[in-house]
Amino acid sequence: MEEKIGQLKKIVEKSQKIVFFGGAGVSTESGIPDFRSVDGLYNQKWAYPPETILSATFFHSNPKEFYRFYREKLLVSGIKPNITHFKLAELEKQGKLLAVVTQNIDGLHQAAGSKKVFELHGSVLRNYCTKCGEFYDEKYIASHSDQDGLPLCEKCGSLIKPDVVLYEESLKDEIVSGAIKAIGGADLLIIGGTSLTVYPAAGMIHYFRGENIVLINRDPTPSDGIANLVLHESLGNVFSKL
Repeated sequence: MEEKIGQLKKIVEKSQKIVFFGGAGVSTESGIPDFRSVDGLYNQKWAYPPETILSATFFHSNPKEFYRFYREKLLVSGIKPNITHFKLAELEKQGKLLAVVTQNIDGLHQAAGSKKVFELHGSVLRNYCTKCGEFYDEKYIASHSDQDGLPLCEKCGSLIKPDVVLYEESLKDEIVSGAIKAIGGADLLIIGGTSLTVYPAAGMIHYFRGENIVLINRDPTPSDGIANLVLHESLGNVFSKL
């Protein structure tokens, strides 16, 4: 593993247009649970499968149960960025990192200092009234609810929805196009903490036309074969040595 990390250092040093494409594994080391791992949310018991609860249909038909799950499992308080987030922000500050493309919704990349972040699946930090569009932060969602546990707009009384892409919803066009442009213009694509099984997000890596793809993930992925360098290791262990 040390030899592979040495190879990664050399690749990073010679690269000038790096894009990082990340998934849940980036945030699990900050204490945010992974949805699809053995201990992830998808293997815990609720009245409905998490995939059903986190769908647009369920949000509108059963918002009470949606918010019970959402507040307990997705609004995780007291979470801080980890070494991977900080190292990526450092690379951006040095002018080597073009952008972060993330499937996560926790805002930790920005908290660590990253400026150019494409949040494919939105963010729990942003919430909007479904009627008038008034903005609310995550603290409001965590602390305000009516008798049914619903966060309602203070201006018009309508239901507030997280700015998170739910099942059955499309990714935002401007985010997708920005992410694809960044990936297509990179000379190094680092893929980290993702199983590359969630589409359409995972399909974006095929827009890469540069020299090197590095894949860092604890477990093997179906896309290991496309990478020049594969490290089956925790992101924290790898980035702490860069």
